[in-house]
Amino acid sequence: MFNRPALTDIVARTRGDLLTRLSQDELLRRADAEVNTRVLAGASHEIHGYLDWISLQIIYDTADDDLLLRWASIWKVERKAAQFASGNVLVTGAAGATIEAGEVLKRADGALFDVTTDTVLGSAATAVSVIAEVAGVAGNTDANVQMTFLNPIANVQSIAVVDASKLTNGSDIESIPDLRARLLERIQNPPSGGSADDYVEWAKEVAGVTRAWVYPQEMGAGTVTVRFVRDDDPTIIPDAAEVAAVKTYILSKRPVTADVYVVAPVPVTLNFTIQLTPSTAAVKAAVEASLRDLLLREAAPGVTLLISHIREAISTAAGETDNVLIAPTTNQVYATSQMPVFGSITWV
Repeated sequence: MFNRPALTDIVARTRGDLLTRLSQDELLRRADAEVNTRVLAGASHEIHGYLDWISLQIIYDTADDDLLLRWASIWKVERKAAQFASGNVLVTGAAGATIEAGEVLKRADGALFDVTTDTVLGSAATAVSVIAEVAGVAGNTDANVQMTFLNPIANVQSIAVVDASKLTNGSDIESIPDLRARLLERIQNPPSGGSADDYVEWAKEVAGVTRAWVYPQEMGAGTVTVRFVRDDDPTIIPDAAEVAAVKTYILSKRPVTADVYVVAPVPVTLNFTIQLTPSTAAVKAAVEASLRDLLLREAAPGVTLLISHIREAISTAAGETDNVLIAPTTNQVYATSQMPVFGSITWV
């Protein structure tokens, strides 16, 4: 392991070397030899610092962000770009009225969405396709949310409503820690022609996907079932469009003989009842954060969530001195299709 010497040590070494070569017993503070000593030591210290930095860049798990991106590209692990939310809004107006591509709608918080195709209104509310102007999770929009056309359109109501399928598939650019984790997984688990690990990696290469699991032969011989979640979305369970996107991508990668099923886990809410000491807002928040972190680390379709781990998560929360976990009281067992998700905490 490279150890960077302290500047004072470098100065002492250089001074000793100069004194030895010049055969001087005493050295004045402003003597040429002392000045040379400090100049050389300073330069040497900077070089040692550069070597120290290099020692971090040649290892994938400590490389700086820009060099990590280069390492990842060498291994063909590309950073997932931010994606634009899209879907349909329902618009009413006179039958035959036209909404042209490029018209802009505004959500109540100011987010803007562009109409993507020319649409002729029917006699009832008509679906108009839109896409967010800014990529990211913030563009995802729930059903029934109202939007307003920025510019009035003849014979068209100014208010539009997001339809039942919502605006989905928006995701933020992949974080550096997530990219680093995927790179390490790629190195530690190289492609194996369609192994279980391959399906997990393929799913996680899709923007927005954070965790994935594979279940060989769940649907019969020759089948592969993949389940995944999107931890950075308002709800981690993917919708139909997000499931379809992952399936399409995996089908482009998988061996031609594999029969692939991509499905969303069935969410099962996990609620807690806790008696906490001290029962302050700060400690309650710490307990909730610890339980959410536990689910992020251990929750998976078909998992058995150990009651001891739940108790440990509560006990290790910052500020907690004592607690009684009233519910649940036993290990939480889930079927293969089921995924535990955080529900609520009742404090007593």
